[in-house]
Amino acid sequence: MNLSSLSNVKGAKHRRKRLGRGHGSGLGKTSGKGHKGQMARSGHKHKEGFEGGQMPFYRLAPKRGFNNIFHKTWAPVNLDDLEASFEAGEVVSLVALADRGYCNGPHWAGVKILGGGSLSKALTVHAHKFSASARKAIEDAGGTCVEEDPKAHNKAKDEGAEESAPAAEAAPETDSASEETNA
Repeated sequence: MNLSSLSNVKGAKHRRKRLGRGHGSGLGKTSGKGHKGQMARSGHKHKEGFEGGQMPFYRLAPKRGFNNIFHKTWAPVNLDDLEASFEAGEVVSLVALADRGYCNGPHWAGVKILGGGSLSKALTVHAHKFSASARKAIEDAGGTCVEEDPKAHNKAKDEGAEESAPAAEAAPETDSASEETNA
């Protein structure tokens, strides 16, 4: 097989539409635009959702409830996940959970440990929230629950992104200070 033997699938290639080339073509005279009116004019833009003055469907359709702009979505981590991913006596930190892919992505407000499954190992679990059943199961297995502050987590995330910028700025400042002392 080589490049010269490749061909398009049947129906993939079309002839271009030749407008205004006589009435025998089916697209002559008015070129498929009909007679007069806004749609026949050049430069006509079709507004999305506009239905010619008729009440548009997006206004007609019933609407219920509201979307809470302050709603937080927590990354769910079940006890089964902890059982499978961590060894006995290990510290389950937020970084360790992220490394194992349980709370990746910017859309999570934090991590919540849920009571799905069972836990037989003693673990020290750091998370933002714990369900009552998860807290009981972790403590019954001999582990401890450490509740982190979600605001501190988000602040640390923001500072981590900004850390590289001040470090780059700090280096030239020390050079200029040493030049002043030399002069």
